[in-house]
Amino acid sequence: LIALAGSIQLASAEPQWPAVEQVISNLNDRDDGESVTRDMVLTLTDRQGHSRVERTRAFRRYDGDTKQTVIFYTEPANISGTAFLTWDYPEAERDDDQWLYLPALRRVRRISASDRGDHFLGTDFTYEEIKKESKIEAGDYRFALLGEEQVDGHHTWVVEAIPRSEEVADALGYGKVVMRVDSEIWMPRLWEFWDVAGNFLKTVHNRRIEQVDGVWSALEVVAENHKTGHSTRLEFLGTDYSAPVPERLFQTNALRRGY
Repeated sequence: LIALAGSIQLASAEPQWPAVEQVISNLNDRDDGESVTRDMVLTLTDRQGHSRVERTRAFRRYDGDTKQTVIFYTEPANISGTAFLTWDYPEAERDDDQWLYLPALRRVRRISASDRGDHFLGTDFTYEEIKKESKIEAGDYRFALLGEEQVDGHHTWVVEAIPRSEEVADALGYGKVVMRVDSEIWMPRLWEFWDVAGNFLKTVHNRRIEQVDGVWSALEVVAENHKTGHSTRLEFLGTDYSAPVPERLFQTNALRRGY
């Protein structure tokens, strides 16, 4: 009886794995503020070590459950005035709206939902990743909980995500994604991506995560493409969740005017 009691205590002391659906739900339901303004500094580095620095001003707000994001490029001069706008709808069956303004062409171009796996303006992030901000479209994947790991000194759940169909895989550009989700703040600290042919493609590392105005925020994100040797370092500066964000910024005609 004593031995049995001891084994019961041991069993109850073992950590219980959550359901993978709960991990994904916690990740996507994580508070990211009703609105935010911030500067983004992008450092693009090629295989030879040559770097290029780009600067933007970014705004995001929620209109009901629709997440609206707009990014205005300010430096360098040859891309200043470029702007990107996205409306991310909560309905899984509804395609999100995305627009890109290129000053050289002097027109706003709608980005098709099928282009969401394309690289975002020469970076190592896709349009989908810029839009989702460390969240994931649950309807695109089948998930499995693989285990637990320490990342940067924090406990994480290791989650595998496989696209639900070949069409989704082709649209996203990935055949498999593995992410390490912090079990306390429910933000992925590290992502690994494989291409549709099964080759290891890239990693995305949330290197610096801090609380800003009570909201857990990734302030430094590094994406590395292991095929090309290219990397993108994204820094968020002056993040402010309390500053007013005008509704007018999230209309297509604002892309030409700027903020």
